[in-house]
Amino acid sequence: MASGSGAALRLAQRLRELREREWDEVTVRQAHVATALDASPATVSSYESPTAPKTPTTARLTAYAQFFATRRSVNGKGPTLCDISSFTPDERERFEQLKTELFALHTAIDKEPVVEPVADEPRRRQILQFPGTDPVVIVCPAAPLDSLGPLADEKSLNHTRLHRFADADALLEVFGHIRALNPDLKVFHRLPSEVKQSDLQSHIVLLGGIGWNSTTRRILFHLKAELPIEQIDDVNVPEGEVFRVRKGIDRDEHTYLPIFDGDEGNGDRELVEDVGLLARLPNSFNFGRTMTICNGIFSKGVLGAALAITDETVRPTNEEYLAERFPQGDFAMLVRVPVVSGHPIAADLQNSHSRLFEWSPEPTAEEY
Repeated sequence: MASGSGAALRLAQRLRELREREWDEVTVRQAHVATALDASPATVSSYESPTAPKTPTTARLTAYAQFFATRRSVNGKGPTLCDISSFTPDERERFEQLKTELFALHTAIDKEPVVEPVADEPRRRQILQFPGTDPVVIVCPAAPLDSLGPLADEKSLNHTRLHRFADADALLEVFGHIRALNPDLKVFHRLPSEVKQSDLQSHIVLLGGIGWNSTTRRILFHLKAELPIEQIDDVNVPEGEVFRVRKGIDRDEHTYLPIFDGDEGNGDRELVEDVGLLARLPNSFNFGRTMTICNGIFSKGVLGAALAITDETVRPTNEEYLAERFPQGDFAMLVRVPVVSGHPIAADLQNSHSRLFEWSPEPTAEEY
């Protein structure tokens, strides 16, 4: 049973917390839990989904309690379920505590009213809809000082804060859409210099690339070990940072460049296609929250990535594609962003030509 209800999300968050925080000195991965429970890593990932979790059976929750009741579950050659009859009194007490807690969360799901889906309604994932009651913090880059006008001056009687933001078009799109989909949530927009520690532990939306958004630069660096997409300098594109997909077991290294028309030497070069990065991942500073990224080589790419999940002409079918392609919810993809008469066009994800590269995390078992 998959559900996006509040009770189901609370159970999913608790299962993730158990795996990440029950034993501070031991790294327990989804694949480890899957081995002990005789399940697939994808199944365990679905139990922890921050958007549409699959609810485990009570038998599976009993196994969770059995696994996390004792450190002996991970002290052998591989993760396993220790026999309950072998538990010490303390382990038995912890098992009963966890079982009672998890069963209570499961019961709360059953008590919530069931909303039957409309017949034949396609499954969709609204990327900018956020579970729970935590605030959403949009981090948007600051415009370069030499591009600021008089209205950005705080001393001006007509000071307008938004004049300090780069990628303001993308900010307007994303902010308005989040407020419409989440009317009960607080939504903030911050410059990188304004970001606080508490902001980083909320739902985060990152706009813009590493050149102007220092927060994006730090977070992408933090994700480098997992996310195969990175932004780098390229001599062919001195005005921005291009995207590179690192070499992997099943892929070659590849760099994605924007496309121009015209002669740069004559000063009439025109951007006709940018590259955008769209991603939805767990917040690396708080796995119970989400991190959404709309990025590009230039501002057109940033806006194009945002339009892919806000523009009503393609949003519904794009949400259907993302729900089907990434059922566990976590993904990153590079897309083409056509630019016509200076205006970016939202990518149609159903069109394979629009999709340059797709990635989703694959849990892998590792030795302790």
